This record gives sequence, structure tokens and C-alpha cells, in this order.
Amino acid sequence: MHIIKQAGFSLVTFYLAMGSAIAHLSPETAALLGTLKSISGRYLLLGHQDAVAYGVNWSAEPGKSDVRSTTGAYPAVYGWDVGHLEIGKPANLDNVSFDLMRTRIIEAYKRGGINTISWHTTNPVNGQSAWDTTRHSVKEILPDGIHHNTYNEYLNQLVAFFKSLKTEEGIEVPVIFRPFHEHTGSWFWWGEAFCTPEEYVALWQYTIDYLRNKNGLANLLIAYSSSTITSEADYLARYPGNNYVDIVGFDDYCMGDEAAYIERMSTSLGILTKVAKELDKVPAITETGYEQIPNPNWFTQVLYPTIKDYPIAWVLLWRNAINRPNHYYVPYPSHPAAADFRKFYRMPKVRFEDGLGSLHIYQPSTH
Repeated sequence: MHIIKQAGFSLVTFYLAMGSAIAHLSPETAALLGTLKSISGRYLLLGHQDAVAYGVNWSAEPGKSDVRSTTGAYPAVYGWDVGHLEIGKPANLDNVSFDLMRTRIIEAYKRGGINTISWHTTNPVNGQSAWDTTRHSVKEILPDGIHHNTYNEYLNQLVAFFKSLKTEEGIEVPVIFRPFHEHTGSWFWWGEAFCTPEEYVALWQYTIDYLRNKNGLANLLIAYSSSTITSEADYLARYPGNNYVDIVGFDDYCMGDEAAYIERMSTSLGILTKVAKELDKVPAITETGYEQIPNPNWFTQVLYPTIKDYPIAWVLLWRNAINRPNHYYVPYPSHPAAADFRKFYRMPKVRFEDGLGSLHIYQPSTH
């Protein structure tokens, strides 16, 4: 409880945050959570956003992945985003068909991979993008807000999609849901400048209760993910409570100054792993990377030495865009950093999907 007080929570907010229990997790989802807790610090899983949806100069090709083309193996963690699902579009904001996404998520699960889903959701108040910050929207979509019904409609779209993630045998595919991320910045409508801590917590709790408790989704783990972490108090100022979070993480990118990136990452990781241990949560780097990877040895000389000694479960690199030639974070086979990425793949602690078999990720009896 001292952590909540340090973060500026009132006792009332603290008790509200603790007030609703997780109703149920499917056996496979509970096993995934157990696996992630047990591997943190022993192994480091590599993730990639939209890894099997598109890449440099290709799109929607069965079996294709820039990670696989470069190293021979799929990533261990697959990042997805369901932005635009909420408004009934057939494809997400990066033009990934939701039908294709569903297929690839189920395929990854069958191979033993892990799926994590972010949500760059449309602003429910005015129908603009996630980056629209012209209104203080959060308060208007809470239960007493004038746009609350619109937000419920958004959530119903998520419920239908999450319920559709089933194998032919009827197994609900576990996914890690990461909503309202980078909230300590102010570039999304749910960002720090556009809602109070109490409003953010209320939005988070309402959302997770709606998905897990009201609609019975048992295949969701929940990830709380900030931007760069500057202090424990800042990180926890909008923490929605232990019953609403399974994974804690942060997003940070190398923007050219590698020394500054290493310093930020070290600070963030030190705080994150301390918080994760105190709260019994899984720590992860939920987004990172170096656009275009101009340093051909970045993976083994910058990324790996910076993160290897921290007990985190995974690190997720951002996407390789097909429609933006200079926007990619994983080397393709002819890229100058490809050899270094293969060296990173061979690091004893690092695991791609082909190294997950012995972990029995979704088998409850192993945890």
C-alpha cells in the first residue's frame, strides 16, 4: 500500500482500485501468465509488431516474416493493434485485415508463440484518430459522460473480436491486451495532459471490468505500459490497481543518440523491475527499436547489453512498414544489420519462437 501512497493516490482511490477481482482466466491464459513470471530474468523473448502481416516490400504472404527471413525463426512475441476495429472497419489503422489478423494470431498460438494487442483507438467523442487531443475525452466517455454509450459500442466490437480468437477445437487463444499505452506522454487523447489520474484509472477499470467480468472474456492478460519512466511515483500515479494489471512495461525508442537511449532505458528498467517485483507483475519492454537501424551492430552492442541483466520477459521491436520505406525496426536479409541481428538471435538468453518448445508456455501443469 505504501507504493500507492507514494504515487499520490488517496485511500479512497486505493480501495476502489482493489475493489473488483479477476473473475476467471482460462487454463491456457493462466498458464501463459505463469510462464511469463517464471522466465523473467532467465530468458529474453524477442517480439515484433505486425511480424507476419507485412514487411519490407511484401504484404500478407503466408509464412512470411522479416524476422524469419533474416534469422530463420519467427519472433517469440507477435505485436498487433486493433485500432479501427471499434468503428467497424474491416482493417486496422495500418491496413491489416482483421480476418487476416485473427488467422495469424491463431497460427502463432498453435506454433507456441505469444500475441500482444495494443489499441490505437479512435477518439469516441468526435471520431478522430487516437492522436486527436482537441477534447478532454476521457471524462466524456465514463459512465456519467455524454459519450459513454459510444464507448460501450467500441468495447462491444473488441469483445466480439476477442471471443472469435478460437482454435478449431474451441480453445480460446490467450492474448495480452495493452490499452491506453504511453499515457504518461500527451500525444494520445488518453494522455497525461488530457485527463486526471482519477479519470484515467476509472477508464481503465471500467474497460477491463467490461471485457473480463461483464462479458466473460477469460483469454485476456492486461498490460499497463507507459512511455519513458522517470520515477516510481510518476509511473504509478495512474496505476489502476493490481486486480486490473498482469504485466507492467514501458515504450522507448532510440532516436539517434545511443548514449541517451542507454541512459533512459537503464533508468526505466531499474524502476520497472523494482515495481514489478513489489507488485508481483511481469515486466516487459513493450515497444522499442531504432528506425532504419543505422548502426549495423546495434542489437549486440547497444540493445542487448543494455537490457540483458534486467529480469524482463520480452522486448518488442516496432513494425516494418510496407508503405513507408524508411520506417522499419527489424533488419531484412540484405540490410547491413542483418548479421548482427542473427548474432543477437544466437545469444544464449535470447529466445525466438523456435526456442519456446521446452517452456511449455500454455500447459498449466508445468507452472
